[in-house]
Amino acid sequence: MTLSKTSPPPVRRSSVRLARASFPVKARALAVPLAGLGVLVLLIALSLGRGDVPISVPEVVRTLFGAGDEGNYWVIMDLRMPRALTGALVGAALALAGAIMQTVARNPLASPDVLGVTSGASAAVVAVVVLSGSAYGGVSGLVAQAGVPAAALAGGLAGGFAVYALAWRRGLDGFRLVLVGIGVQAVLVNLKYWLLTLGDVNDAGRAMVWITGSLNGRGWEHVEPVGIALAVLIPLTLLGARTLGALQFGDDTARGLGVRVDRGRALLVLGAVLLAAVATASAGPVQFVALAAPQIALRLSGASQPPLIASAVTGAVLTLGADLIARTAFHAVELPVGVITAVLGAPYLIYLLIRQRRRA
Repeated sequence: MTLSKTSPPPVRRSSVRLARASFPVKARALAVPLAGLGVLVLLIALSLGRGDVPISVPEVVRTLFGAGDEGNYWVIMDLRMPRALTGALVGAALALAGAIMQTVARNPLASPDVLGVTSGASAAVVAVVVLSGSAYGGVSGLVAQAGVPAAALAGGLAGGFAVYALAWRRGLDGFRLVLVGIGVQAVLVNLKYWLLTLGDVNDAGRAMVWITGSLNGRGWEHVEPVGIALAVLIPLTLLGARTLGALQFGDDTARGLGVRVDRGRALLVLGAVLLAAVATASAGPVQFVALAAPQIALRLSGASQPPLIASAVTGAVLTLGADLIARTAFHAVELPVGVITAVLGAPYLIYLLIRQRRRA
């Protein structure tokens, strides 16, 4: 067969065969998450070695395999590994939530940052801080260990469901969803800052560190919740990949393909909100990862919609890379990771807005 000059190049595909079923998979779609995992492993090694006690990457590897110094083992496993794993898991959860929401809404601007999930979590945490008189990491052990994560989870769920309910009009329109999300987010942000004015200045200062998005002081107790959530929710969202694939063609076409659109969309949004809320409860509202990571993975993979696994890996790389910059680039000054992701993500949001306007 001859190809004309105007014909598109052939797409290389491989196939994944399970029992009697065969699924075609683009080679590029497999290469992107695999390459991302390689970058993620390198970033973890660099993160474990950088700090007040510098450790070389070969020494980090030897220590992880049990052949290193005992002091280095304590620094790596007790101080740095929980922070690195929390950052990677939080980034993966946020990016996966963003990929689901952008596909459901068919809008690249739809993300937990815009749709009220992270703002709801932040407002709930500030309310707990102000009413209890203790911030995360403060005096009250009960509030620090249970109250703040529970408040973040409940606030994120409430914010997400409020946006979904207000945007629903015999169906879900992506443009209306984004507009309602921006409005609800504005209300919650102003509520958050009003609550900060009511609290003690010391409590407000500690709360501000959390609501900026920070991985400082993360321990193994922060790794477990988001790790369990991903272990449960990632397989469930992958089972909903068929629904996501059908939704990109519109509700009528999806119904024609036999997809229960309303129920499938509601379950997918519930999973995305849970992922974003758990991630926010673990590290605070790390901005723009859920917005940018799916779009970056989309362009790298050449897919028609944000790929779930590639988005999760990209989100982990972005968050861990931003935390490495925040922790080491400014010498004695350590910035919250949310500051770096906001600096990197805000120009990308402006680019998406301009791009959407030009298309319109």
